[in-house]
Amino acid sequence: MLPKNVLLSLGILLSLTPCAIAGDGPIDTGDTAWVTISTALVMMMTPAGLALFYGGMSRYKNMLNTIAMTLVAYCLASIVWVGWGYSLAFGESSSLLIGNLKYLFLNGIDIHSVSGTIPTLLFVLFQMTFACIAVALILGSVVDRMKFSSWIIFTVLWVTFVYAPVCNWAWGGGWMHNIGALDFAGGNVVHINAGVSGLVLTLILGKRKGYGKEPMIPSSVTFTALGAGLLWFGWFGFNAGSALAADGIAASAFMVTNTAAAMGGLAWLFIEWHHNKKPTLLGLASGVIAGLVGITPAAGFVSLTGALAIGAISGIIGFFGVAILKQKLGYDDSLDAFGIHGLCGMWGALATGLFATPSVTEGAVGLFYGNPKQVWIQFLSIIGTIAFSAVATLVVVFVTKLATNGLRVETEEELAGLDNSLHGERAFEIE
Repeated sequence: MLPKNVLLSLGILLSLTPCAIAGDGPIDTGDTAWVTISTALVMMMTPAGLALFYGGMSRYKNMLNTIAMTLVAYCLASIVWVGWGYSLAFGESSSLLIGNLKYLFLNGIDIHSVSGTIPTLLFVLFQMTFACIAVALILGSVVDRMKFSSWIIFTVLWVTFVYAPVCNWAWGGGWMHNIGALDFAGGNVVHINAGVSGLVLTLILGKRKGYGKEPMIPSSVTFTALGAGLLWFGWFGFNAGSALAADGIAASAFMVTNTAAAMGGLAWLFIEWHHNKKPTLLGLASGVIAGLVGITPAAGFVSLTGALAIGAISGIIGFFGVAILKQKLGYDDSLDAFGIHGLCGMWGALATGLFATPSVTEGAVGLFYGNPKQVWIQFLSIIGTIAFSAVATLVVVFVTKLATNGLRVETEEELAGLDNSLHGERAFEIE
């Protein structure tokens, strides 16, 4: 018989490892803990990271309005998601286009429901944070000039009728999943979707007063850099958490995410330094985000080699989209949601078809590992997302315009700044 002190030690050990004594249950506590942490990380990205990133890039007189629109987007998308968005995205359906309302207000989902090895309620929450940041990203295209009331209506409609269908296509058993398209953490679902929608919205709203004629200086590059750091930190939950397990794929996704972000930041920094003769902090921060966007669809499918290439090219594409393409075409994408998220999301989705390797995820094989067909599949998914996002967003904008008697603030309010004219507040009190 074992000594009493040994038995006591074993008892304490078992009490601290519930998975060891609950082996007959389907929930894996390690996976659950990791996805819980990842959910919190992704949640932080919107009301903290993105709010600072966008708030710092907006003009001083509109900083609070930008942050407020980011926060209200998170609040609204959270309610829409648990109300009907999750069901539309993940409700079982044979249509390949949209789910159903089986899980309306999470009907039928309780603390005993399991998805894979984690509680379904946790899966719902994790996916909710993606919906929240996707719609908030669109804001970057239209700050300084969109009605707060219009933004509220637009957010509800967009998450319902644009985000949920594309989410279903890629992750809910829809047509993208059916043809074998690879989107690990949201290249199509989040970044292309939001980037294209932002471009459509900015074209309809028109340019800001004085755009191209007067300087529109960011209120705080410091805030933007801090926001980029928080986004980078939260992105580990975004990408590595999408493995939905505490395993080797999550570890690989974590590593390639950091690598691509670093390469994106360096690529943008050096090309800007060469082109404009100055290495700016804003460019460095933007390049980091570009690299993160590019690696998002590929994170669970590519190795270090792929991450280096995807990150570097994302930084170059992001700079091109912001510094050259926007100026050539003359559209006013205020904070470059399309230039960074739209364009780099397209590159990342296509690059997944080039660099996906079965050494990371079995069955995910790209061109460079013997499967050229995957590039075509990725291309189809990109074109499908662009076309649907553009058309569906046009419809949502039309309905929003009718509901709020126009999308744009009055000229006097725009010139005065929305912080004071709309909210009656200022970002900083200056004597």
